[in-house]
Amino acid sequence: MPTPTDSPSARSSLAPGRATRARQWLAHHKSVLLIAFAFTVMADPVSSVAYAVEAALRALGGNLSLLLPTMAVVIGIIAVVIANYHDLVGRFPQGGGAAAASGTAFGEGFAFLPLGALVVDFVLTIAVSIAAGASAIIAYFPVAHTIRVPLAIGLLLLVAALTWFGHWGRILFALMTLSFVGIGTALLVSGFAKPQVTLPPFSGHSSGIAAVAVMLAFPVGMALATGVEAPSSAIAQLGQLDDAGRRFFGRATLWLTLLIVGGLTMGITALAVRLGIGIPPANSTQIGDVARAAGSPGLFAAFQAASAVLLLAAASSSFQAGPGLLKALARADRLDGARLGILPAWMGRTNRHHTPYWAGLVYLLVSAAVIVAAGARDQELVLFYAVAVFLSFLAGLLAMLKFSLAEHRWRWVVVNGLGAVLVGFTLVVNLLRGYPLVSFAAALLIAGAFYWLWVRAGRPRGVSQIERIVEAEVGEEE
Repeated sequence: MPTPTDSPSARSSLAPGRATRARQWLAHHKSVLLIAFAFTVMADPVSSVAYAVEAALRALGGNLSLLLPTMAVVIGIIAVVIANYHDLVGRFPQGGGAAAASGTAFGEGFAFLPLGALVVDFVLTIAVSIAAGASAIIAYFPVAHTIRVPLAIGLLLLVAALTWFGHWGRILFALMTLSFVGIGTALLVSGFAKPQVTLPPFSGHSSGIAAVAVMLAFPVGMALATGVEAPSSAIAQLGQLDDAGRRFFGRATLWLTLLIVGGLTMGITALAVRLGIGIPPANSTQIGDVARAAGSPGLFAAFQAASAVLLLAAASSSFQAGPGLLKALARADRLDGARLGILPAWMGRTNRHHTPYWAGLVYLLVSAAVIVAAGARDQELVLFYAVAVFLSFLAGLLAMLKFSLAEHRWRWVVVNGLGAVLVGFTLVVNLLRGYPLVSFAAALLIAGAFYWLWVRAGRPRGVSQIERIVEAEVGEEE
């Protein structure tokens, strides 16, 4: 059983001087804190650029002429989702994300739907990020394609080992994201100075007429949307700010994510079309081929290194968040001192760095199994991706729609309703492909298991605040 010193407030009180000084410094240097927070939180969606564009091109059957409009649809839908999360952050400035919204709107038991989806999403984010990191290395060292699976498992073990020592801190993650954005921008400048390639007429099959092809392909490219909801829960880390400050940080990060992810995605997509970079061979990636064609050897090497490091950072982030969620459901010292504890207590056991080692081992084993099953190929994993997170999106957006209808906020009724329709359409089209049914079923099974355990435990209150509790602990530990 945890002692009183296991709570976030008690841990911070053990070193009041250093923790207080750090919070005071950051509170007075909010621009630094905003940059650190924003570029840390957006590591996942920014890293998704490495595989989402290629995934959309494969869904188009290699038709480069339709790639730009397809990714434009993807960015447009992400903008609608972000507008909805802008509204959600305004209502829940202390964090909590879709779990807090759905639990408040429909009853606490409904919070398990987005929570179950997140458990699956964290596993797939780890797996696809590790696989894409291995692909980035192989694109630079093609001979390494013969050891793709061992390479990916080695990277997974490296990330797992580093998470043993707890959270790395916001500044390091922010620097990784900033370096990728900077090098990516330099690559775009270099690439657009190259002469344009005239594309030959497309002779492949792209699912019928152009509009239909785009509508059927863009849901695969929506893998880019994974992680855009993170600011809505991560603002709970900002204990040094009041509600107004957290609301501003959350909303600013959402729109900055759209600006950067949208800019990089459309730039790299346009560059791929301009240079005629299509579906890559087995020992490369589309974005790697774009970097090779667009930049000097040094810029190509820097871009591949930055891509690999950022992808590992995204995997590390989910490796912390996933076990952290299980720890909270096992131990769950709430901010008011009450307990939840629907999972076995051993899931909440931590080392001296506050890392839940048994929960981490669960994620390590499941992620390794997924990577091996997919042959460590990120494009195979993308087919199962962007489903669980859209289930979470849908729960959150429907909750916001209910709030808007009850309060007669008609402008937001339109925004929330449009978001729910677009997210629902994306989810349905992806499910019709067949592969994502596995991810969808896993999310529903986990949500159902959590709900059953919650009922057995007497329906303890506080489950809708689990994401907020997890993120608040992250803020205390950092």
